Amino acid sequence: EYVCLCTTVSSRLRSLCRLQRIQGHMMSSRVEPGVLLEKVGSAGVITINRPKVLNALDMTMVRQIYPQLKKWDNDDEIDIVIIKGAGGKAFCAGGDIRAVTEAGKAGDPLAEDFFREEYILNNAIGECRKPYIALIEGITMGGGVGLSVHGRFRVATEKTLFAMPETAIGLFPDVGGGFFLPRLRGKLGMFLALTGFRLKGRDVQRAGVATHFVERKKVRHGLEKELVGLKSPSAEDVCRVLDSYQQQVKNPQRVTFAPSRLFSSSSVEGIVQNLEADGSEFASKQAETLSRMSPTSLKITHKQLQAGATMSLQDVLVMEYRLSQACMRGCDFYEGVRAVLVDKDHSPKWNPSTLEEVTQQTVDQCFSSLGEKDLTF
Repeated sequence: EYVCLCTTVSSRLRSLCRLQRIQGHMMSSRVEPGVLLEKVGSAGVITINRPKVLNALDMTMVRQIYPQLKKWDNDDEIDIVIIKGAGGKAFCAGGDIRAVTEAGKAGDPLAEDFFREEYILNNAIGECRKPYIALIEGITMGGGVGLSVHGRFRVATEKTLFAMPETAIGLFPDVGGGFFLPRLRGKLGMFLALTGFRLKGRDVQRAGVATHFVERKKVRHGLEKELVGLKSPSAEDVCRVLDSYQQQVKNPQRVTFAPSRLFSSSSVEGIVQNLEADGSEFASKQAETLSRMSPTSLKITHKQLQAGATMSLQDVLVMEYRLSQACMRGCDFYEGVRAVLVDKDHSPKWNPSTLEEVTQQTVDQCFSSLGEKDLTF
């Protein structure tokens, strides 16, 4: 009996050890949450927490951020909202395009739901009554722009890389791009939207995308700590703190952005003609860039920015939702994602393949109402 008892105890101990090892492995391999939502002092802090995929935004994250932002906006104990990215390489490099692509191919509702809920979040950021401060360090593209640019304050560092490269994948600069891009000085927004040109570091603030520029080393260990320590701050109080950090930066040589005359035209064809007639190295490079983009996307984007210049953010987002669904029904988006993100051959076969083949009727249809399926707030 003693031997049997020892054998039984030994067997149970071995089983328990195996269970603990399995549980330990499960704990170690458990996926970290895609977004961290914390209250730090009187600040609500959102940390985009997918550094391995450059903090790409997916549906789960949108559904976590939106209700928390609305809650904080009505919480008397929260004075400001700060949003930042984990890992240092990216604030947010964009939305989960691959998931949307697969959903669109399969007729999955995600192709509708993701754009709808993302745009509703973008609008909530624009309407946030509390000072909303986006620390846009690292790559900030697509969906990451939507998480930052509609807030009251956007802080760039020397590591910030901003771009709206959607025309290269058969899409258009969405997440409210039709609202903020045409409001940049001159035709800078049209230039950025059509070409996907990348702004870096201080130029992100000079262009008007960021409101402030602060040295990277001073953001985490100085600025952020000071912001969360503010007592019942107003937007003016936050602005004074940001101004004080920006004033500590030395001003390097200023750069010249694209001349407005090159991107001032009532059509994309006109812009291409301006670039070809100019003949400068810069103009020739931009003309060559446009020749690689989806012709349909270029024409949609041109009309989007022209219309958005006089629209409210909400109206722009309704317009962009219609455009997103038009892209889901078309073929260039899937071909662009294949060429740029999947096969990476960077040789998309656009349909139609030239600007001249994209009719005004085709463009106008993309802006048509979706009836009961339209975006509502």
